[in-house]
Amino acid sequence: MMIGLIIVFISWLVFVLSGLGTGLSDLAASTLKYAEADYVIFEEDTDFSLSKSILSEDLEKKVLEQKGVEAVASMGTVSASIRSADGNEENATKTDVLVAGIQPGSFMEPEVSSGKNLTSSSLNGVIVDESLKEDGFSIGDELAINGYTEKLEIIGFVQNETLNHQPVIFAQMDKFRAIKYAAPGSDNGIENPVNGILVQATDIDLDAVNEEIDGIEMGTKDEAVKSIPGYAAENGTIMMMLWFLIIISAFIIGVFFYVLTNQKTQQFGVLKAIGGSNVFVMKTVISQVFILSTVSILTGIGLTYLTAAVLPEGMPFNLRIPMVIIYSIVLLAISVLSSLFSVIKISKIDPLTALGRVE
Repeated sequence: MMIGLIIVFISWLVFVLSGLGTGLSDLAASTLKYAEADYVIFEEDTDFSLSKSILSEDLEKKVLEQKGVEAVASMGTVSASIRSADGNEENATKTDVLVAGIQPGSFMEPEVSSGKNLTSSSLNGVIVDESLKEDGFSIGDELAINGYTEKLEIIGFVQNETLNHQPVIFAQMDKFRAIKYAAPGSDNGIENPVNGILVQATDIDLDAVNEEIDGIEMGTKDEAVKSIPGYAAENGTIMMMLWFLIIISAFIIGVFFYVLTNQKTQQFGVLKAIGGSNVFVMKTVISQVFILSTVSILTGIGLTYLTAAVLPEGMPFNLRIPMVIIYSIVLLAISVLSSLFSVIKISKIDPLTALGRVE
């Protein structure tokens, strides 16, 4: 029971930390992280930064001509503050958001969880992350953006779409340009400016593309995600905590099994004396450890989902199934491998010596 509870608490903590870590990284990068793209094109020498890069959307034609490219979708981003256009401007609560310009119908347009998509909307229609519901926004509301005179209408909600720790508002590309490049000269004289072009491709030669098209720098989606300010540091910190916890867990579980083995030396001696081979005794111990660990890890998973159900709405938490499977296998492997110290001890037990001991 004690060993089982230890494994339950360890697995519970590992899964909770994993969910919190994924939730935190999603806040920083989910729009790019889960985009159906393989590569991203930025302006040359901008360190894969959407905020620094300015390209012409017309480059899409050249990119589509490259070998291995299957589809492209331009994207632009700009930070903004929004408020409800229905309330008093002075007393209205302002919410920081990231406006993302996309072309309706492209693979960058997320699936709406409620409402309508951009394709079925007028130019002023936008789809927004569901977290804005907590700020009192709903479908049909009109939004006012600081420094911009026209109003935007919420036509739909999407799930898990955040960037730079801000909820994303998806608008049509022309509307995005009107917001970001309203000041004369802010577009650096580039026609149809965007901040990046996302690419779906297979077997593409990055160096060839970078040489073929002047003024661009193409990298993988992972490189683009890791270049988001703060993402690498946040993700690295959480991962270090998780792996330190797993390494410490290996020592704790190993010591518990070793102590338990020492306490049962006489019983193992009896098994050997009545004809039990080392292999039989070892299989018995490992199978018991496997069953105990499996039940405890499954219990830890259940407690994690119960914890997620009672967490505050604003707390970032995303426990992804692949991560649950990976960490479950790792914890199970650690438990079984930790029992090998006990198995080595068992193999060296002399039945006569063990039977002569007094418990």
